[in-house]
Amino acid sequence: MEEIRLNDHNKEEYPPMHTAEHLLNGEMARRYGCGRAFSAHVERKKSKLDYHLPEALTDEEIRSVEAFVNSAINADVPVWDEYITQTEAMCRFDMSRLPDGASDTVRVVHVGDYDECLCAGKHVAHTAEIGQFRITSARYQEGVQRLVFKLG
Repeated sequence: MEEIRLNDHNKEEYPPMHTAEHLLNGEMARRYGCGRAFSAHVERKKSKLDYHLPEALTDEEIRSVEAFVNSAINADVPVWDEYITQTEAMCRFDMSRLPDGASDTVRVVHVGDYDECLCAGKHVAHTAEIGQFRITSARYQEGVQRLVFKLG
């Protein structure tokens, strides 16, 4: 079997928070058609994601998204990798964030049936390892919805 060779990854993510980001991104893209966050800052203590939206999310919508993420966490679904070529990936994913000179083989991370995306980061093995997810604040300004979240 041929050895899979990927590009080096220079970030050290906190796996539970990084996997929670996948769940939030996947649901925001599905629910609001806004795509994945265009800007992200994912850290152990708190994280934030920015989305282009035509109007601010209501408190009810924010609580609904939070409840969805927690239901996916509580479902304790597996997180697994798939390795495909860039050519295969072009049919399924936005390739614009792939770095220049990326290897021909890319990694797709699946979080149960909730999310799949190209990713080089670290993740938990099952969503129950994430813990409680909480959106702690939200701000909307000039077409950008920011969601700040914590685990605990």
